[in-house]
Amino acid sequence: MAGSMRDQVRARGLVGAMALACAMALAPGCGKKDADRGDVGAPAASATAAATGSAATPPAPTVAVRAATHEGGAIARTARGDALIVADEDHRVVRLLELPLGQGKGTSEVAVPGAPAQVLALADRVLVTVRDPGWLVVMREATRAEGEPAPGLEGRAEGSRLVEVARVSVAADAWGVAVTPDEKTAIVTSAWTHTVTAVDLDAAKVRWTATVAREPRGIVVTRDGATAYVSHLVGAALTRLDVASGAVSRVDLPAGPLRTPPGKPLGAAFGFAVILSEDRLFAARHALGALGTSSWFGASTVDVLLLPGETPLAPKRSGRAPFVRADKETRPDELTLPGGPLGAFTQPRAMVRRGRTQSLLVAAEGLDAIVELDAMSIDPTSAVMRTYAVGGAVDPYLNVATTCGAPQGITLSADESTAYVLCRATYDVAEVKLDPHDGAAFVAAAPVLARFADDPLGGDAATGRRLFYNATDRVTSGGLACSGCHPEGRDDGHVWHEARFNTSDGTQVNFVGIPENLPEEERVKGVPRRTPMLAGRIAEGPYGWHGESPDLPSRLVSGFGLHRWGGLPPHQQANLDARASFLTAFLRRGLVPPPREERKLTAEEERGKAIFNSDVARCARCHVPESDYTDRMAYPLAKLAARPGFDDEARAEFKTPSLNHVAGHAPYFHDGSATSLDDLIARNGNRMGQTDHLTLEERAALVAFLRTL
Repeated sequence: MAGSMRDQVRARGLVGAMALACAMALAPGCGKKDADRGDVGAPAASATAAATGSAATPPAPTVAVRAATHEGGAIARTARGDALIVADEDHRVVRLLELPLGQGKGTSEVAVPGAPAQVLALADRVLVTVRDPGWLVVMREATRAEGEPAPGLEGRAEGSRLVEVARVSVAADAWGVAVTPDEKTAIVTSAWTHTVTAVDLDAAKVRWTATVAREPRGIVVTRDGATAYVSHLVGAALTRLDVASGAVSRVDLPAGPLRTPPGKPLGAAFGFAVILSEDRLFAARHALGALGTSSWFGASTVDVLLLPGETPLAPKRSGRAPFVRADKETRPDELTLPGGPLGAFTQPRAMVRRGRTQSLLVAAEGLDAIVELDAMSIDPTSAVMRTYAVGGAVDPYLNVATTCGAPQGITLSADESTAYVLCRATYDVAEVKLDPHDGAAFVAAAPVLARFADDPLGGDAATGRRLFYNATDRVTSGGLACSGCHPEGRDDGHVWHEARFNTSDGTQVNFVGIPENLPEEERVKGVPRRTPMLAGRIAEGPYGWHGESPDLPSRLVSGFGLHRWGGLPPHQQANLDARASFLTAFLRRGLVPPPREERKLTAEEERGKAIFNSDVARCARCHVPESDYTDRMAYPLAKLAARPGFDDEARAEFKTPSLNHVAGHAPYFHDGSATSLDDLIARNGNRMGQTDHLTLEERAALVAFLRTL
């Protein structure tokens, strides 16, 4: 970005913050203390820990080092800067790659008790979150006196092997991790179980646990160690936690406010990444329905919260706006998004701050790129400083990268001149030289690549994995990959508008985020279509809310046409069939179902099970337990009242959805009109089965059973 433009954007941001930002009101919540929940296991890798049954404090490092960051990620640089640590979720190991890359340095792997999600390298230890069943694992560097390297680690560089010293049980699906500035307390987000846990690292014990909103992911702790902020995969609001007590409150952070229709807040999804600077918080996500050219789903955004007062930096739109509807021409004096029709990036999977240049680096999962944004802008998304392509060796038939595809993690060198990027779809790390932004000409060099593993699925499923995360193949994707709406095979919780409308490609049926994304002259709003969850729920057909697709490949081909602005580009049917075949192989083998606790049902849950299976309630007649709690049939149902902002539904028959994992993906019904399972049962009457006769206690028991599925 030219200096004058950057200064102008920064000035606009500061003026906007001073003149237009307003105080936020917090909705008080409650945290649940549970100091006895953490159990310390004796890890086999550490003879000392096994002997004592506790986690001894690791010895002080022999050199003066400090942690590069206090937030975890899929990749981290050791405090000494001599290696990279990678959370290899699909191979269920933690990997160490010696630096510099590409010079024949050693690599090693360390077993962990499940699939690792994030790693955090501190001065004297390494923290690893493990998703199943839910662990925070504490490791340290091994010494030569601790014996020969484990099989497969021969030839490692001295000091590169990690040994486990403690593991602490946390809620299942442990994902994000951050530590307080004194490195005494770790705070872990557990996604599917919507829980946050604080762990005393010296004692290796849980301090408290708190229940939060759906799918907590990214987490940061303020510099005073008093407050933690959590982002969510579903919803625009952040969660604020008091580090001392675990008390929970909500912080509203509008998604893409400068691209929002006046008076209409937007939903958000894909909130994997949140980071801090001295006085502000940055949250990367999708603003669902944000306005822009060809903006069918909205646009990706980085929204800024000023920490003094917890005030959003960007003002809400009112009156004339810097963005117009997709069907209108942009006036010369209006601010436009850099990049393509959908903005500078999609699927912001990870983010780091580059302090020396006051910029943000965002991993654009769908575009196989790293985008550098001005951190001082009122809207960093509108202030792109540089884009670094990391994906390469593009498949000429599928238009997807076969090297460094789907970047999911970033870490920086000590001098911030180099970014190391972990790529989920191709199992490699790219070393990217960054623009110093010192006024001198900068020529981007090709990334140095280090491949550390092959895809564990192989064959067509491996190809399907690359397609699942990719948003650049125009046949498969309309600018947002499958994973953009179905992150990890789960769902974004959004209710889309399926509408027939005219674009430059003619009249098509497409999804849009909100009615304002549609051309005004069409005067349609679209019928509601809630994003379905995929993981653990796609065993057999038919597919689609009406059961209109007999098998998974045909449903995928239908999806290629729906998820875009306008029609499919010119193509041969064989191209569609091949892509659907690859994706089918991955969806059936590569998606990991959410965790489910295996335990004996409580008395209330047993009562609910009996009600569910009874001939009076009739739930099990359609939601057949032996076939994933569905009979896969479509039935005409009593019509629901049309939701405000949507068109009335013409067809009343809907396929019986599977109830597998039903508790974790509200809202419910095809139109998302039931906000919770309690709401669903309370409003159902005799529309599905017969529940109007149930007492309040029986309804509660039925809901309790549904939550176990």
